[in-house]
Amino acid sequence: MRKEHLGDDLETRVDAVRRFNRFFTRRIGVLREGLLHSPYSLAEARILFEIAHRDLALTASDLSRELGLDPGYLSRMLARLEQQGLVEKVRSETDARWRLLSLTPKGKEAFSSLDARSREEVAEMLGDLTEGDQLRLLEAMRTIEGVVGRDSARGFKFSEPFFLRQHEPGDMGWVVHRHGVLYAEEYGWDERFEALVARIVADFVDGYDSVRERCWIAEMGGEIVGCVFVVRGSDTVAKLRLLLVEPEARGLGLGGRLVEECIRFARSRDYGKLTLWTNSVLGAARRIYEEHGFELVEEEEHHSFGKDLVGQYWELTL
Repeated sequence: MRKEHLGDDLETRVDAVRRFNRFFTRRIGVLREGLLHSPYSLAEARILFEIAHRDLALTASDLSRELGLDPGYLSRMLARLEQQGLVEKVRSETDARWRLLSLTPKGKEAFSSLDARSREEVAEMLGDLTEGDQLRLLEAMRTIEGVVGRDSARGFKFSEPFFLRQHEPGDMGWVVHRHGVLYAEEYGWDERFEALVARIVADFVDGYDSVRERCWIAEMGGEIVGCVFVVRGSDTVAKLRLLLVEPEARGLGLGGRLVEECIRFARSRDYGKLTLWTNSVLGAARRIYEEHGFELVEEEEHHSFGKDLVGQYWELTL
């Protein structure tokens, strides 16, 4: 009983932290198409801010560690900023192996604009509060900084470039649409696969058990970039379904993170086993399942979605 109580209590606290994250990111506007009414995404703005505020020489590796960004993802972002003439890489005078990052005159101008708009928006937000509420807000922020700062020193990070939330109205249409589009583009599957996804989604919504089932939607830069589901198979078996990561969000660890959430949730609900069905052509997904302890238990050839495929059943004992 004590163990179950602690598990339920932790689940409630996790949901509370994630709810606050969603509230605050929306309140300060980081999920808009252009951060601070600019043409730059959150990730691009973070890079410009970090380079502008560093007095010492900064390399891409330094920036990756500072921001907690995947090196491959950061490299693509820096390449775009270079193409826009905002960032440049200069070879170090002391070590030819190093390429140091700096803002170009155009980049400094862009940063100055972002910095000014940020100050204006924060001032406007504070201006809507009474003096007492401002002081309460600042004290609460200092408390969060102190607590989370200690956790960060122990290696705990809130630095993922994406965040996860539970499903909301409109999300299921996205799930069906993006599965249909991506699997057609990447594997040549026909519309019958989209119909299958639609049936899975409809069954999930119609019979949704909020205690034993869950859908996670991943967002990055104001856009949905991934999803996964855990559905009840029986009292002891849960099923992982519809794992999807958009191409622009791959390489960031999102797929693994979504699978980890499924495993954590299934264990917290006392399922004994987590199962899934996939196809052998989905190499990236299969690697994620293997890395998280799933074992291949059965294979079968089938002709579906206009293709000859090899279906695979995987399971993880919890």
